[in-house]
Amino acid sequence: MSAPAPSPLAIVDAEPLPRQEEVLTDAALAFVAELHRRFTPRRDELLARRAERRAEIARTSTLDFLPETAAVRADDSWKVAPAPAALNDRRVEITGPTDRKMTINALNSGARVWLADFEDASAPTWENVVLGQLNLIDAYTRSIDFTDPRSGKSYALKPEAELATVVMRPRGWHLNERHLQIDGQPVPGAFVDFGLYFFHNAQRLLDLGKGPYFYLPKTESHLEARLWNDVFVFAQDYVGIPQGTVRATVLIETITAAYEMEEILYELRDHASGLNAGRWDYLFSIVKNFRDGGARFVLPDRNAVTMTAPFMRAYTELLVRTCHKRGAHAIGGMAAFIPSRRDEEVNKVAFEKVKADKDREANDGFDGSWVAHPDLVPIAMASFDAVLGDRPNQKDRLREDVRVEAADLIAVDSLDARPTYDGLVNAVQVGIRYIEAWLRGLGAVAIFNLMEDAATAEISRSQIWQWINAGVEFENGEKATPELARKVAAEELSNIRQEIGEEAFATGHWQQAHDLLLQVSLDADYADFLTLPAYEQLDG
Repeated sequence: MSAPAPSPLAIVDAEPLPRQEEVLTDAALAFVAELHRRFTPRRDELLARRAERRAEIARTSTLDFLPETAAVRADDSWKVAPAPAALNDRRVEITGPTDRKMTINALNSGARVWLADFEDASAPTWENVVLGQLNLIDAYTRSIDFTDPRSGKSYALKPEAELATVVMRPRGWHLNERHLQIDGQPVPGAFVDFGLYFFHNAQRLLDLGKGPYFYLPKTESHLEARLWNDVFVFAQDYVGIPQGTVRATVLIETITAAYEMEEILYELRDHASGLNAGRWDYLFSIVKNFRDGGARFVLPDRNAVTMTAPFMRAYTELLVRTCHKRGAHAIGGMAAFIPSRRDEEVNKVAFEKVKADKDREANDGFDGSWVAHPDLVPIAMASFDAVLGDRPNQKDRLREDVRVEAADLIAVDSLDARPTYDGLVNAVQVGIRYIEAWLRGLGAVAIFNLMEDAATAEISRSQIWQWINAGVEFENGEKATPELARKVAAEELSNIRQEIGEEAFATGHWQQAHDLLLQVSLDADYADFLTLPAYEQLDG
């Protein structure tokens, strides 16, 4: 008796989208199905391992470099693969979702790299998932244009040589795609995003002199990096392109990954391009993992935790040293400021802060850094030009002066700052306003002149949770309690109603966003990711 044929990939609960047949081809879906069958069981095991490790951290309130991988760290002979020409100079990278206007503007921005984001800057509606893929295909075939229906302004691509190199970011391991299922089980969003993009564009990118390049988010261990490496090996064989064509940059945005940077590069060494320092998710991860650790792990207001905080400086300096020791790029953090069209004084102050931040990164040895807006590209470029000159990077600067001990990375109490009442208000404001936009399908949102994404919402709700559970007393004498959080949230909802008017308030998702923020901020059972309960409420 012959073996039964594998179950096909089914598209469920999805309205047809224009031109979706160009993305959801039978061949592309067969590839995604194969990724799911081969690798989802290991994904599931690794998610279970995360929970076990979190329980161990709760028991010990500490972390250390892994004894079982000491030989990898001690072996000076190995390096990651040399960077391809298209990824050798990464001095400024712009980030953003893959809607049609952003795709054109990011590619035209003057940045060397565009992080085309299907993760934190994109709410995973089916429309965003599928049409984002279509926009990238259209960009590579130069069949993309856009006319703003409100302003009438038209957008088109510059000549090929002037465009940023694309590094695509799929969703993290923890997120599923409910609209693609096999045997009634959803396919991991990471395999949907990676699979569709890789299948359609790997050869096309090679023909353009580039390649399929990826940012890997939310990685928590070298074993998770090993899974990605196995995915890359299989995928390259599947479509018939040379091994080593894929390049991956891993975001070190979890506290556990900070203790495994060398091991992560080692697992991906034939496909590794670099590591990135992601600030907000990193702080969120510290709160999540050490939420039972007592007062010494309580973070102050998020805006008080700059990259010059001792424990953050330990993290970034270790990242630069690790990358350069292994021949990889070290990419710095985000400048999230969104220039004001009305207040030049706000811009002046913010631009000076952005310049100081990028000057510091360039002088610390980073090879590049992130910005959220095209107007910031020249500022960041000038900072790195001043240090790099004509060199594509500074990987030869080994930073052997850096000495970071395990305890330095979690010395949160080395920061001389405390939570404030204004910090609580800001966390509530950002949380409600971001979640409301996310529920409308927007993943990157300008709030108070900063580009916010899911990571900033995560740190906002995590700080509310942490301060309440730690019994923090603010400088005005008020204590962080569920009642105070509800009071602040009710005031913010009322302020928003007055600010935008009854009609706009009624057509939005404001009450829903308010309720969801309080749910994930006040529940005794801390949700691992805000986006998990939020996805259940996301339309489309």
